[in-house]
Amino acid sequence: MRIIILFIIMQKYLIKNISVVNEGRIFNTDLLVENGRIAKIASGIQPTQQVVEINGEGKHLLPGVIDDQVHFREPGLTHKANIYSESKAAVCGGVTSYMEMPNTVPNTLTLELLEDKYSTASATSLANYSFFMGVSNSNAEEVLKINNRKRDVCGVKIFMGSSTGNMLVDNYLTLDTIFRDSEVLIATHCEDEKIIKANYEALKSKKQHLTASDHPLIRNEDACFESSFTAVQLAKKHNTRLHILHISTAKELQLFTNMLPLAEKRITCEVCVHHLHFTADDYAALGYLIKCNPAIKAPANRLALWEALLDDRIDVIATDHAPHTLQEKGYIRNRDGMLVAEEGLSYEQAHAGLPLVQHPLLLMLYYHKQGKISLEKIAEKMSHAVADCFNIAERGYIREGYYADLVITDLQQPTTIRQDNVLYKCGWSPLEGQTIPAEVTHTFVNGNLVFDRYGKQVWNESNKGMRLEFDR
Repeated sequence: MRIIILFIIMQKYLIKNISVVNEGRIFNTDLLVENGRIAKIASGIQPTQQVVEINGEGKHLLPGVIDDQVHFREPGLTHKANIYSESKAAVCGGVTSYMEMPNTVPNTLTLELLEDKYSTASATSLANYSFFMGVSNSNAEEVLKINNRKRDVCGVKIFMGSSTGNMLVDNYLTLDTIFRDSEVLIATHCEDEKIIKANYEALKSKKQHLTASDHPLIRNEDACFESSFTAVQLAKKHNTRLHILHISTAKELQLFTNMLPLAEKRITCEVCVHHLHFTADDYAALGYLIKCNPAIKAPANRLALWEALLDDRIDVIATDHAPHTLQEKGYIRNRDGMLVAEEGLSYEQAHAGLPLVQHPLLLMLYYHKQGKISLEKIAEKMSHAVADCFNIAERGYIREGYYADLVITDLQQPTTIRQDNVLYKCGWSPLEGQTIPAEVTHTFVNGNLVFDRYGKQVWNESNKGMRLEFDR
């Protein structure tokens, strides 16, 4: 019997004269990538072996973005998206790792179904990956088996408000059991279902046809606050490690603190890029294209979210990437390729969620160029803090010995978001037509140059991402 041994030779890279953004500093240096890791950070590196050299002069190197909330729709909803298509879009935008949600079809409510997702990702994902275990009103025993899998599962996801996938958990005994006994991070979608239903019925009694602009009135500030308050109270009762997703209101911010360093917080939260970018004023132009849960709300909320992000009451930035087809949004493209609303789709029929994972870093660079946020803060909130929040091993920082998950950006070269450069399987973006005064030029995943915008080979898909590991 012949035994064939395959050796995978990993290319070495030397990035020269690059401005590194890392751990609160920006400094010019060289960086050597070997065997999937950051081998050396120093000025004037002289390699002893053959390397591919990249001229970083005038560009910035950031740690790869880690997105802690995405919906890649596989299995069961692959007409919208799949792990391959959305991870490719992510890498194009500098996102090198993601954590995906359980409201697929079937819902990820067993360890067997969870491992099926990992198996698919190992074969198709271009970025690193982890998957949340889902909670229903009746699977607490199965969920708590994750306590024995602390190192290789990012956490448990609880929908405390209904959203795409119908995974609402409203049984208090189930919630109390999970909050009491879970030894891994619990991530929550917080909206109070009773308040939402009451608001809906009140509006329906006044007007026959609801519109997109009614969405933040139905899923309003009180619905978000009451549910987030409940989650915080449960977490304090049991000393649970709680992470509240997609904070969208000024009112909720009173539940969080900046008086502790992130490493000491038991209760953390995130803001998503669309809640930092859009307001309820944008429904007039974008309609159901920006319908999402929790809803995009009045401008005062966006102002408060920015303030809380910059003063560290909000810990991380994410996308909640949630693709739907244009038909599910009630839109078509006209002859000029513009997105146009069709008649006939009701408020209730229009799906909630936005495709965003290709553009979160570009959006934050847009606000950097406006003077709203520093490059150091971008690296902190999109990489460092996510790694710290979830205790991700050896990622999220530009450090010698860490995995080489890296993104090179050019702050002088603009990017216009268009239909022909959007990589989502659903084929559209709510940001179409916007020009960002920056671009992503290179993305490394585990030391592999997967995306090189100006290279002879723009995409290198020969190596797939890795399963994230957690130091717990």
